[in-house]
Amino acid sequence: MTGAAPAGRLAGKIALVTGASRGIGAATARALAAAGAHVILVARTTRDLEVVEQAIFDAGGSATIAPCDLTEPDAIPRLASAITSRWSALDVLVINAAVLPVLTPVWQIEPRDLNRGLLLNVAATQALIASFHAALRKSSGARVIGVTSSVGAAPRAYWGAYGASKAAFDNLLTAYAQEVAAISPIRVALVDPGATRTAMRARAYPGEDPASVKPPETVAARIAALAGEDFASPYRERIDAALNKS
Repeated sequence: MTGAAPAGRLAGKIALVTGASRGIGAATARALAAAGAHVILVARTTRDLEVVEQAIFDAGGSATIAPCDLTEPDAIPRLASAITSRWSALDVLVINAAVLPVLTPVWQIEPRDLNRGLLLNVAATQALIASFHAALRKSSGARVIGVTSSVGAAPRAYWGAYGASKAAFDNLLTAYAQEVAAISPIRVALVDPGATRTAMRARAYPGEDPASVKPPETVAARIAALAGEDFASPYRERIDAALNKS
């Protein structure tokens, strides 16, 4: 479903957001649409994507849902084929979908749980870059924005599985930024949202008052702004705790 896209700094741009059915992903999709982009919403659950799409449409924006389980074999190449058959260039790629493995000591990590985290947080990231690189190259100034975590750069007890996956995530995106810097206008940014009111945060900190941390819209606004900015690549930014407002 689409509506008349509002005029804005991203008017005419095509953006894809993974994990777009809730939390930071959904808020980012709405923010990008509000800035004028046509947003492709990617997540597993069709019904949840339709809710986000309708919210974008109701606000006068434009979106397309693309239900997809990024961990399924060949799912990402099929997604890219479907999208690039309709749009030749991709201007914004927001890699937000992630899974939080069980928080536990390293010696108690279940291999199946670790593999699940590595599959979505790392392998799917590489597959997204591989599958959409050509479309990003066709944009006049593509932006790839990865939503990361501080535990990827600063290990924390009990967070080893998730931290390891995010360290690899950061490494992949930083290497990609260096590889394309001299041959294309693609710019790559890593955004660490910090403490944010999401379902993942609630699972990690079950006793925390959700109102004590910032809403996902705060992070989404900054991601949408980055999508229209120029910056030295690779670029990394943490959304400061001073912005925590309900």
